[in-house]
Amino acid sequence: MENLGEKIDLTSEPRALMRALGDYRTPRIARSVIELLVTLIPFVFFWTLSCVVLSAGHWLGLVFTLPAAGFLVRLFMIQHDCSHGAFFLSRRANDWVGRAIGVLTLTPFDFWRHTHRYHHAHSGNLDRPRIGGIDTLTVEEFFDLPRKERMRYRLYRHPFILFVLGPAYIFLLDNRLPVGFMRAGWMPWLSTMMTNAAILVLVSAMMWMAGIVPFLLVQLPITQLAGTIGVWLFYVQHQFEDTFWEHDPDWTFQKAALHGSSHYDLPGILRWFTANIGVHHVHHLCSRIPFYRLPDVLRDYPELRGIGRLTLWQSFASVRLVLWDEKKHRLVSFKEASD
Repeated sequence: MENLGEKIDLTSEPRALMRALGDYRTPRIARSVIELLVTLIPFVFFWTLSCVVLSAGHWLGLVFTLPAAGFLVRLFMIQHDCSHGAFFLSRRANDWVGRAIGVLTLTPFDFWRHTHRYHHAHSGNLDRPRIGGIDTLTVEEFFDLPRKERMRYRLYRHPFILFVLGPAYIFLLDNRLPVGFMRAGWMPWLSTMMTNAAILVLVSAMMWMAGIVPFLLVQLPITQLAGTIGVWLFYVQHQFEDTFWEHDPDWTFQKAALHGSSHYDLPGILRWFTANIGVHHVHHLCSRIPFYRLPDVLRDYPELRGIGRLTLWQSFASVRLVLWDEKKHRLVSFKEASD
């Protein structure tokens, strides 16, 4: 395969890059099935092990909720690929595997897919509603707010709210109703209500087999840990200092994808558990690429590795970046915005 970087400037010709990435879109069915099995089976194993050990009166069982949460994050990433039609060739297979995993991740698949596609289509556009992402105001928008609303935004952007209370609220409560889309037709309601019904059946069966207390002692930490990890990943994929935000006249899908999404360069074991979602700039350019083929793109086009690159250590600094400065064209902290 010829190296695209020898012919074009990747930073100035993302449309050409998008065309080239089409070569990676075809999923390998055997690989997809294997990836699903090596994620689902260990999740069930560690969930069951946690419950059995706790039921026997040994609090050591809580230790096993950590790997269970890791595998649940990976299941969510497979569900995410299904939402883009990237995991299987068949749309029906993508839909039903995504819906089934959605019962485990407490996420109504069809409704979530709808909001997530909106996020992909409009990410980084200051003139579009910021649906499916972390609420981010510009410096001007923030200081135009009444004092009470500014305090509310400060509270919302506090790390404890974003990464502890926020994930619990999203997955346990917010996902139970089509919030923001109550009058958007039947699909949001059908998706959420059918998912809720399936969750109720599964939870009832698990409580009957394991007991109410052991079930809650296992499931709640797993949900919290996996939710926190998931929200953190989503946060750092777009909330980094030199990300891309523009108004309609200067916004393009290609620029927003390539420069408004990070390359979260994680250690190998974390890349595996997060299903390469850190290669987010490539994913936004071509969301039909299965997660297991994203490393192939970086191998063939190494120029992409340095665009929006964040290491695990560097990513922690992004927590303080809360407002988009339209003059500086970067995210800034509350302190920087006040200076």
